[in-house]
Amino acid sequence: MKIYEATIVPLNEQAIGTAAHGSALFVINGDTLTINIEMHATPANLQHWEHFHGFPDGRDAQIATSAQDVNHDGFVDLPETGAVSGTTMVPFNDAPHEMDIPNDAYPVADANGDFAYTKVVPLAALSEKFKATFNDSDLDLDKRVIYIHGVTDDVDLPDTVAGAVGHYSTHVTLPIAVGKIVAVK
Repeated sequence: MKIYEATIVPLNEQAIGTAAHGSALFVINGDTLTINIEMHATPANLQHWEHFHGFPDGRDAQIATSAQDVNHDGFVDLPETGAVSGTTMVPFNDAPHEMDIPNDAYPVADANGDFAYTKVVPLAALSEKFKATFNDSDLDLDKRVIYIHGVTDDVDLPDTVAGAVGHYSTHVTLPIAVGKIVAVK
């Protein structure tokens, strides 16, 4: 059994008016990956995309901070996280092993901004899809970071905030919290 965890800290909290935070636990046991994520103080009554990000070449990803706001617009947007965190890899939605990132199958925060996500994922299916996408079947969780995304449409985002994906706006993809995944056992 392998166990990984992440302490998820706020990102963009001054700009969005809430300090989203939480924790994640990843347990690899035999042929399954169990994912548990608990979040607090996220924008309420809103779906929140969540993923692990990393570098396909195996470099160690780090969390983004305000230092990644390279255009100085007051927001660290999704493209600005790439320099330190890499690319979006595996979604934490209703079927992580399918690696279908832009969809509406992510957790929704309650009226208090809290949500919990638990999913047992078939590791062989996830590894196969991961290898087809990134040419490597090793998830390397301890080289990844977790991001939580999403703000309400009434948050005033300047035109300089980038990261729209398909028909999903920058309000959906804006990172609101991040955590470094570390090996525990």
